[in-house]
Amino acid sequence: MPDAVRVAPEVADAVAEGRPVVALESTLLAHGLPAPDNRAVAAELEDIVRAGGAAPATVAVLDGTAAVGLTPDELDRVCAGGLAKLSSRDLGVALGLGLDGATTVAATCLLARLAGISVFGTGGLGGVHRGARESWDISADLAVLASTPVLVVCSGVKSLLDVPATLEQLETLSVPVLTFGTDAFPGFYQRDSGRPGPWRVDQPAQVAEVAAAHWALGAMSGLVLANPVPEADELDRELHDRVLAEGLALAEQRGVRGGDVTPMLLEYFHIATGGASLTCNVALVRANVALAAEVAGAHTEVEAALRAR
Repeated sequence: MPDAVRVAPEVADAVAEGRPVVALESTLLAHGLPAPDNRAVAAELEDIVRAGGAAPATVAVLDGTAAVGLTPDELDRVCAGGLAKLSSRDLGVALGLGLDGATTVAATCLLARLAGISVFGTGGLGGVHRGARESWDISADLAVLASTPVLVVCSGVKSLLDVPATLEQLETLSVPVLTFGTDAFPGFYQRDSGRPGPWRVDQPAQVAEVAAAHWALGAMSGLVLANPVPEADELDRELHDRVLAEGLALAEQRGVRGGDVTPMLLEYFHIATGGASLTCNVALVRANVALAAEVAGAHTEVEAALRAR
């Protein structure tokens, strides 16, 4: 373990003893949710993981040290604001300069893997942005997944992105994509993005068996488990489509490009839906983290059985 990476005792003990652990990102807390809701959600997500029989490992960079598993005081710091947003390419910069930062999906995957964690629960996966043929804007999440053996439980990719192109890119990168309990690939706020899922699974044990078989073949890529938002919390389709069209038109009018488009659209969704999109976001993260705890438990059982052979 590099000196600049610190693993919390609860997490280190669980990994050493072969007990389930679920990694959690911090960008959602520092940049995705308003205060004080973000701090309440931070505690709730960790409670959900523990209730599912796993140890939570919220990941962030504080004082130039990558922390895998945070204390309550450290969660307070993450949720207080002022942290940089760190993708995988930014980690070395933040560590070298002694900065504070919240980790994206890509950065969290890398640090989770360093700590020996195989399962990560989050909201939505990054992907290929609309207009990427001109902007070349493709999330680092995809490249990191192609080379980092971590299973990411999410609600698909944000509907603000180019979902078909993202699925094509995941196929090209040899990242298996599973959909949980549905034949449709989820679209974050929507249970159905309009695209079929490549492979359906219906039980956490099936997910664990697939992951174990994938990695036993020597594959170094991660896996995506796409879990649709709970039906009761899905954003109304008509409202979703109208707000998305308005937001895209507004981005074009303002000349917003590249990586600035998604934050702008998410903020517009929050305002234009009267907070409904935020409620949906929190609901799907809760569901994904609960499923991730189940999958992590099943994965440790599969690993134990393989070691016993």
